[in-house]
Amino acid sequence: MTKDKAIVEQLDRLEHEIHILTDTARSMRELRDDLTPRVNETVQQLIKGLLEIESDFQLEDLTYLLKKVLRNTKNVTWSVDQLKNLIDFVRTVEPLLKSAVPQAIAYLDMLEQQGIFQILATVVGVLQRIAQTYTPRDIEQIGNGLVDLVGVAKKLTTPEAVHLLHRAAEIPTAVDLSQAREVGPFGMVFALGNSEVKQGMGVLLELTKGLSLLKNGISTQEHAVSSAQELEERPSSA
Repeated sequence: MTKDKAIVEQLDRLEHEIHILTDTARSMRELRDDLTPRVNETVQQLIKGLLEIESDFQLEDLTYLLKKVLRNTKNVTWSVDQLKNLIDFVRTVEPLLKSAVPQAIAYLDMLEQQGIFQILATVVGVLQRIAQTYTPRDIEQIGNGLVDLVGVAKKLTTPEAVHLLHRAAEIPTAVDLSQAREVGPFGMVFALGNSEVKQGMGVLLELTKGLSLLKNGISTQEHAVSSAQELEERPSSA
């Protein structure tokens, strides 16, 4: 290889490298030309944003925030971990929610069609009127009275009481008031010859004995015990 040929090859390499550098410079210039308007717009928007928060933002606040973040790095890390756990929980529950939410909506729609919500709204309105009319002390007194009434209802639901009430409810259908006539003292004496009247007078006497409980203030159980004691004492006294 001659010296001239070597020089020509070096010049070719230099020309190639210069061409590469020229293309690179041209590309950088084109990139700069393309980015310059975007950068200018971004800078202008940033300046406008900073002007809006200029009165609320201080550099000391940013420094204080950075210090807080650095001092609470463990808390920030823990918060991120908990957020990850929450995301995992949501992903796990999401299939269940997709099936449960429509069922809940359908159930609530059924309750609305049945008027349950309207009834609840009415009940709330009644409670509001009660609260406006009565004091809490009155409500407490009413509650105590309801407890006593429940005790009365319990006694009325015993088999004996229910049987008596059923028999008493049959009386209006068995009585013909159109046949009722005025009765004087002698008529009452003659009416005692009727067996039904005798039975009615016997029932009336038993009910009259029961009415004595209203005055004496003793319970039915105590009355039954005292009656049994009287029956036991009668033969011994004889």
